[in-house]
Amino acid sequence: MQAAVMDLAEEPPSMLWGLDPIFSAFARLFVRDILQITESTQVPGIYFYNWHPIYKVDVLGTVVYKRERDDFFCYGVDDGTGVINCLCWKSNLLKEEEAPRTSGEAHSDATLGGFNPVAELKKLRQAQQKRCRLEIGELLRVRGRVKTSRQQREIMASTFYKVDDPMMAVQIAWMMEVPQLYRQFYDKRFQLDAAGSAESSLSKATNLIKDFLKQRLVTKFRPYDVQDLLQPLIASRLQTQATEQEPVAGPSGRQQLSHLLKEVLQVLQNEGVVYRKVKSQDEVYHVTVQDKDLFIAVKDVIREDSRREKYAESGCHVLHILSAVRQRYSLNLTKAALELVLKTLECDSDIVSTSDSHYVAL
Repeated sequence: MQAAVMDLAEEPPSMLWGLDPIFSAFARLFVRDILQITESTQVPGIYFYNWHPIYKVDVLGTVVYKRERDDFFCYGVDDGTGVINCLCWKSNLLKEEEAPRTSGEAHSDATLGGFNPVAELKKLRQAQQKRCRLEIGELLRVRGRVKTSRQQREIMASTFYKVDDPMMAVQIAWMMEVPQLYRQFYDKRFQLDAAGSAESSLSKATNLIKDFLKQRLVTKFRPYDVQDLLQPLIASRLQTQATEQEPVAGPSGRQQLSHLLKEVLQVLQNEGVVYRKVKSQDEVYHVTVQDKDLFIAVKDVIREDSRREKYAESGCHVLHILSAVRQRYSLNLTKAALELVLKTLECDSDIVSTSDSHYVAL
């Protein structure tokens, strides 16, 4: 993941930053990118990654150094791409000293039937100390604001805690999720233009069709099966246009509906959500995650080829799998649809990835 070099003159106006949903979220960036992001010239403490305004981040990594002061912990967190300093303030519960027990307190234990609020508070304090006081080599998750101090980038933690991960399940899930966030959001440049309203309609229409396919467990459909779902969006658009401007000649509602449906189907194919098994005059779209025969074909290809000496160690490349499945199942299968199948199979532990693009059967 590499951020594009941003010209300071192209920095979006600060009044538009809130339109980017990433601005109000804790961005799960790699430490390397946090150290390299460009600081805003308009507002100190705001940074830009691919024109996305960012001021707070979410990091998971190993503690490689530590310092403790009266009011805070200072941890060096390494996520595999770099090391960043995290300033973690102690809570009042950690700073309070334990009060010595008196004979009156001991007497109250018996009268309360063995329940001692002081002892329970002590257990709570010890549990929090265990979660917040880490040693070198332990796993730490930090959320907080990015800050530049003495020309060094650091994180002022608002939340931090030790992560118990003996089976590395949390780290594996993190390593699978963060690259997806980069591909789907962070690496796509934040843009505002005159086509914003049209893009919004396309996004709404796409999500509408996705929700319908998921809720109804649709296996395949034709365009006219889902066309009526988009009718309210077109009606709303025509009503808005009628109130905001004088009537002018333009495409009819039916033409706009047809055009929007065509764009939505193209987006779904680009994302691999649907694909056309056979291209013919009868437009039939298959829903990728509901195509059980496709899943079987992909698993069979990987299982059979993983036994061959050539692929036994490194695994089968995604393009090799795509070529084999096309010959065996469908010539029109797209790479995006195959990648969605591979991701689902990996989540179900049917296969495992040996690299970004190689897979072996379990």
